[in-house]
Amino acid sequence: MSLKTVYFLSILLSVMAIMADTFTPTTDRADTTPTKEAVVPIKKDSVASVKAFANVYKVLMSPRCMNCHPSGDIPLQGDDNHLHTMAPRRGTDGKGIYAMKCANCHQPTNTPGLHTPPGNPDWHLPPATMRMVFQGRTAHQLARQLVDPEQNGGKNMEKLLEHADDGLVLTGWNPGEGRTLPPMSHNEFKKAWTTWIKTGAYAPKR
Repeated sequence: MSLKTVYFLSILLSVMAIMADTFTPTTDRADTTPTKEAVVPIKKDSVASVKAFANVYKVLMSPRCMNCHPSGDIPLQGDDNHLHTMAPRRGTDGKGIYAMKCANCHQPTNTPGLHTPPGNPDWHLPPATMRMVFQGRTAHQLARQLVDPEQNGGKNMEKLLEHADDGLVLTGWNPGEGRTLPPMSHNEFKKAWTTWIKTGAYAPKR
């Protein structure tokens, strides 16, 4: 084969390769468009944010929230936050240990009667790997904890906003007969929660 023929064939192969790449259907190509994560619009206002968190903190420190966010591994009970009388333990998944599981007493709905176990289909404490303690936390400490994905269950701001309507959160306003409600309505709490986050999720100084 002559040098001229080899030269001609190399040019021809190069042209064919360029054409093949040019006319490859787009459906066969990798999508390099970056995925956009939902972003919560933030309009920073430290004064409004801290003021809103003051109301959030009142709710989170109420028995309806704190009893399931204890500093130890035994849930709290009653309006005086005493240790659960049956001394159930958190367990790895937050649902109890051995035969003493939360769901043994806490049914999918509230048990009728005064001071009987409140219910939810997914009743549990936070898991051992993400304990989310409220008890003993100052407003500053709790605000910092709530926005830290390494301490809040990996939640970003969008997920934090959604958490105000979580099923277990809502049980705080439907705790069963004989129990006090949080110091404000759920709508008021959600408004304060949303304001706190959307104005920058600032932590109080103390």
